[in-house]
Amino acid sequence: MRFVLKCTTEVIPTNIFTPAETVVNYSESAKNKAARPAWAMFVLAALAGVYIAFAGAAANTAAHSLAGVSAARLAAGLVFPAGLCMVLLTNAELVTGNFLMSISALNRDIKIRRILRNWVIVYIGNFAGSVAVAAGCAFFGQLNWSGGALAVYTINAAANKCAMPLQNAFVLGIFCNILVCTGVLASLMAKDVIGRIAGAYFPVAFFVICGFEHSVANMYTVPAGLFANSIARYAALAADAGVNTSPLTWGGFLTRLAMVTLGNLAGGAALGAAMWACARRAQTKADGETKADGETKATG
Repeated sequence: MRFVLKCTTEVIPTNIFTPAETVVNYSESAKNKAARPAWAMFVLAALAGVYIAFAGAAANTAAHSLAGVSAARLAAGLVFPAGLCMVLLTNAELVTGNFLMSISALNRDIKIRRILRNWVIVYIGNFAGSVAVAAGCAFFGQLNWSGGALAVYTINAAANKCAMPLQNAFVLGIFCNILVCTGVLASLMAKDVIGRIAGAYFPVAFFVICGFEHSVANMYTVPAGLFANSIARYAALAADAGVNTSPLTWGGFLTRLAMVTLGNLAGGAALGAAMWACARRAQTKADGETKADGETKATG
């Protein structure tokens, strides 16, 4: 059953939307996403892939020379969320956030085929943008920092992702996108730029610090490691550092990417469904209270 949030006559000044209002607002904005021409959808998706890749490159650069794992994860977590902030503020298309379109499907605002069209085009665009940045960083010297230590760090991170058990990739993908989509919705609750940034920042920082798996972030990290490992100097440095690069293959990457993507889909769609159900319940309760109040006044 489709629902529409009703407005009361009482005006209470506030700088945020309620969770129920945010769900309705998201579903309305998703209509515009689904209605975009394919070329515009692809361009905005490629832009989002570039932004997330830039954030990944910056996070790796910030973390690569830190000795402790905790310090490295914290440094990456403080830097990476800027990528999602750029995506949200420019209205670019990120497939992991678009998995919240389960809200629109449940609310019967968009047909399933239009949602699937969006996901496929945006996924391809995200991949193109991310891999382009990965190639640029690997082949044009960005990984040279610390005498090539950044390249070794990137190769090692990519190899570890390719060696990850498939069930881990799926479950960590679920956890990741619950946080990412929470960041998207929290950002949309705010009515000003600072609030939108703050809403997105902390959930994304948490997923990076915890090491959860984000499909679009991996579209940068693993190809960057693959490209770097194809460069003799970087490959030699990685071998000297004892990095096991045997799992680092395109097949290993694409298999794990598929599992992470399914996990991201499950996490994002489930969160969207839960938020829609709670918003619908809140609206039903409000309608019941309004009806009961009207009946009381009529009999009074």
